[in-house]
Parts: sequence; C-alpha cells; structure tokens
Amino acid sequence: MKRLVEYFEKSGHQNTQACIDIVYKLVHDEGYKDVVVASTSGKTGAMAAQTLQGMDVNLVIVAHSVGFLGPNQDQFSEDAYQEIIRLGAQIYKGTILTHSIETALAKEFSGSYPTILVANTLRRLGQGIKVCCEIVMEAADAGLIAEGKEVVAVAGTAKGADTVAIIKSAASKRFLDLYVAQIVAKPG
Repeated sequence: MKRLVEYFEKSGHQNTQACIDIVYKLVHDEGYKDVVVASTSGKTGAMAAQTLQGMDVNLVIVAHSVGFLGPNQDQFSEDAYQEIIRLGAQIYKGTILTHSIETALAKEFSGSYPTILVANTLRRLGQGIKVCCEIVMEAADAGLIAEGKEVVAVAGTAKGADTVAIIKSAASKRFLDLYVAQIVAKPG
C-alpha cells in the first residue's frame, strides 16, 4: 500500500480545513467508519460534523474536561455543542489521560511519573500525534468507539487541527495495544 503524507510547513490552526478535507476523503474514498476529533472550543468539532453530515460515520468529538483551566470552567462553546449534537455526532468531555492526577503530583512533588513519560515520548512524533493517541483511548474508555478498530484521529497543536492519523484503537487500560498504523498529515 502506498499513501502520500501531507507535511504542513508549520503547526497550527491554518491547517484545520486541509485536515478536515483529508478526513472526508478517508471516510468517503476508503470507507473508514470511526472518526475521533480533538476540539477544545468546539470549532474544529463543528467543522468536522458539518463536513461529515449525512455520511455513515461514527464521529466522536473529544474535548477537555470541565475544570481543565480552573474550577467549573468549560472551554467548549454551547453553540458548537448544540450544532455538533444536531448533526448527529457525539461529544466526550473528560480528563486527558496523560494530564491527570500524576501531573498534579509531579508539579507538587517535582517527580516524574509514567503518564508524563508516555506523553513526552509521544510528543517526539509531534503534539498532534500525542493527542490523537489520547483521544482514541478516551473515546474507547467511554464506549464511544470499539477497541481493535482502525480509527481516523484528528488533533492539533494549540488551536485547530494539524495532524491526521489512523490508529488501532484500545482502551487506556490496554494502552500497549494502541497502535499508530499510519500518519496521514502532520507538521513537518
């Protein structure tokens, strides 16, 4: 099998539409049935939901947990939330797997913990690849995608999307079964 990989000149939100177009082609031309998209504010999630509307696809938008920035703070736009749901996608708001209790302990006690090592190791391939792995596990943990399937994952660096990968899904408890099968787009 041959695949062209899209390498963006730089990371960031300016690559979001190109990533969404790549996802459309993967679903339309190659028949992928599960798509997981990281979306902090809901903007990227809404773009994906609008683009994939009417297609036979399980679209899961993964957002930060409420309280990620501070007590009771929800970064996800209510308008985007309603639009995504109206278009038939699902939304998961939960704890980032590599940014949880261990992060708080590391900050307080100046140590290094396994999930921090995992996060920093995945970042060697790019922030977007790290997030793609996290959101696929989070969606599997929530029962929104099945384990053991090749899933299209979309994420980015800071805002928007700049990374698309095909990942064999696994729940976080079976992290070592997670597999990055293909990198389809990322910053170069």
